[in-house]
Amino acid sequence: MKALTWQGRRSLSVEEVPDPVIQEPTDAVIRVTSSAVCGSDLHLYEVLGPYMHKGDVLGHEPIGIVEELGTGITNLHKGDRVVIPFNISCGHCYMCSKGLQSQCEVTQVRKQGTGAAIFGYSELYGSVPGGQAQYLRVPHADYGPIKVGQELPDERYLFLSDILPTAWQAVQYADVPDGGTLAVLGLGPVGQFATRIGRHLGFRVIGVDPVTERRTMAGRHGVQTLDYAQDIGDRLRDLTDGRGPDAVVDAVGMEAHGAPLEAFAQTAAGLLPDKLARKAIETVGVDRMSALHAALEAVRRGGTVSLSGVYGGRISPMPLMTMFDKQVQLRMGQCNVKRWIDELLPLVEDASDPLGVTDLVTDTVGLDEAPAMYEKFQKKEGGCIKVVLRPWQPTVN
Repeated sequence: MKALTWQGRRSLSVEEVPDPVIQEPTDAVIRVTSSAVCGSDLHLYEVLGPYMHKGDVLGHEPIGIVEELGTGITNLHKGDRVVIPFNISCGHCYMCSKGLQSQCEVTQVRKQGTGAAIFGYSELYGSVPGGQAQYLRVPHADYGPIKVGQELPDERYLFLSDILPTAWQAVQYADVPDGGTLAVLGLGPVGQFATRIGRHLGFRVIGVDPVTERRTMAGRHGVQTLDYAQDIGDRLRDLTDGRGPDAVVDAVGMEAHGAPLEAFAQTAAGLLPDKLARKAIETVGVDRMSALHAALEAVRRGGTVSLSGVYGGRISPMPLMTMFDKQVQLRMGQCNVKRWIDELLPLVEDASDPLGVTDLVTDTVGLDEAPAMYEKFQKKEGGCIKVVLRPWQPTVN
């Protein structure tokens, strides 16, 4: 089959790789019909390269059709259409029973000290082949896959794999009071959905991003927007009676703009041999912290900062005195996808499209175009906000 593979820092290629096969009774194999490129994929393209191996298959946002089933699968049939959550969870361990599927005790990558295994996301999360490919082996398919209807297009369901529940969790963790104000830093795909979810739940929402096209997209959904600048905290306070927003979602993460020293450290770490680079990442703060620090500075006293952006620096500096003095609540974590599906699936299937899932994709291409699209997405060129790959089709636009 054809698959998008990691070849080195900022180097990807589409290669012929072996077709996946059933390995366990609870496995399934799906034919991938669409697979999205996630903002966190860019971390593998750049910062987290030392944890990648040449030939690793990328991708963790797929939808497809069941082709093969292990003997232990009774809840699926060949031909079913399924969305695959990015985290691999068993559904019956202690953590899964608590709605913490991203911490599944069966698939935890204990060698790395990390949570549940993730499709296509490096040695840190199990080196499981990903879904930017024509076929995908799905472990624990007796629990993970989300069976969906056949009538609606892929894009109505695709984002249930990651970014829609990630945004939903971020807003739930933000703990916005009734009638309160939510600020969202970063209007990439997760930030776009976080603003729309906030609006859907009845909050005042302010979205912040330096990219004009992203602000324009958010504005189409009734979101008040601001350009990002050093005085963003003052500007948000000016809009909220001098207090600051009740809650802030940081949807940016470790590769934020406006942190040149940290950016240099990330680049330097990436140029080291893999063992030394991993040591640097695991023992030295290499995150660009400008977005998180801005969120902590802007949120009102007694407010909440919710992190959906990925961070990886082991000792990244935090303004603990300010956080303590302001009595800030900080919540974070990988999304527990299955926990939120019962709430999200009816919204996705609603004919009125209340979360605007049909207004996110800016680029739809065949798999062969994926390497170029990663570069375009990273550089935020040409209004690129969300990329969808069609593994079985040539470029669509």
